[in-house]
Amino acid sequence: MPSSTKKTRAQWITPKRAPYIFIAPAVLLLIVFTIYPVLQSFILSFQQVKGITKTFVGLSNYTRLLHDPIFYKSLLNTFQILIVQVPVMLFFALLIAVGLHSSLVKAKSFFRIAYFMPAITALVAASIVFMILLDENFGLVNYLLNLLGIESIRWLSSPFWAKVSIIALMTWRWTGYNMVIFLAGLQNIPKELYEAASMDGATRVKQFFLITIPQLKPVFIFTVVMSTIGTLQLFDEPFILTGGGPNNATMTITLYLYQTGFKYFDFGYASAIAYALVVIIAVISWIQMKLVGDFEE
Repeated sequence: MPSSTKKTRAQWITPKRAPYIFIAPAVLLLIVFTIYPVLQSFILSFQQVKGITKTFVGLSNYTRLLHDPIFYKSLLNTFQILIVQVPVMLFFALLIAVGLHSSLVKAKSFFRIAYFMPAITALVAASIVFMILLDENFGLVNYLLNLLGIESIRWLSSPFWAKVSIIALMTWRWTGYNMVIFLAGLQNIPKELYEAASMDGATRVKQFFLITIPQLKPVFIFTVVMSTIGTLQLFDEPFILTGGGPNNATMTITLYLYQTGFKYFDFGYASAIAYALVVIIAVISWIQMKLVGDFEE
């Protein structure tokens, strides 16, 4: 290679420019696959799409949201699942984490892996297994209930029990994931605090509520906020188990968004639903942070 070419390259790749050159591919991918789609979707929410024709309609899509009963129904369904599923899941996650953190439990590695396995199990496979277990006529769950003298339950065809089935699947899948987060928080609590409390005569119950719970405050904030966001974006479980039925009883916001965009090809209205969901998630996350407190407190 000519010396002049090496000299030119050396002059162009300076220590100040090198970091920007290295991160340029990642920034380019971020712009193409994240920033551009987000901006394009926002613009699309003010348009009506028919085939390849896009027409600017202003706030019509957002006004339509305010008079859409299915949107309100999906919003109600999502919050019903959220209010029940998140507290139950986090309660079991904390309970299991405390148990596995105890010195009384043996084979901790085995149980940690066992409880975490559902989180890395393919959701489609897990949902199919639940569909087989909860089948009204031939499912194992109803078979066991019949042995106990209890009538079969319409797990996937009853509005109430369909929600229960989705909550059960979500709790089974994500309890172990949150358990690992709680366990990491428990392992970071100084043992000296428990030793000092024991010397002062504090029981295990008092230690749990006066030491463990306050020390896990940042972990609680993280798990509550992330679980809330995940539930508000709930799609896979109702899509696979019930398809949003029966009679829209398990229709969630993201499932309604999907059907609007990819079933009815109303992409402008689907984009409006997406941004309404973004606002809802942002407001709820902000409220949670204010109610529970900041990490620095």
